[in-house]
Amino acid sequence: MANRQSELETLKADLEARLSRYQAHQRRETGALEKDFEEQASQTQKDEVVDSLEAETRAELQQIDHALERIEQGVGNECEQCGNDIDPRRLQVLPYTTVCVDCASD
Repeated sequence: MANRQSELETLKADLEARLSRYQAHQRRETGALEKDFEEQASQTQKDEVVDSLEAETRAELQQIDHALERIEQGVGNECEQCGNDIDPRRLQVLPYTTVCVDCASD
């Protein structure tokens, strides 16, 4: 379980760094919008993509925080819906999951 916790904390740090870069982009720390209309349109489209990526990153961070809380409570390997153990192979693929395969497919 300690290995999973360490993996989650590393993933969390990576996502927080990514989120920081997204926020810097949205604050235009690299410069204002171009004066050319076509360039502005392109930059606006990029902003929309960054908004979407930022939202996904925030959601993933919430899942990681929730999984870390469950690990601290000593129930990190148990499905929070049915109470059965989560298959270790599933935890390798999705270390922040809190439900088993059966409950995830319901």
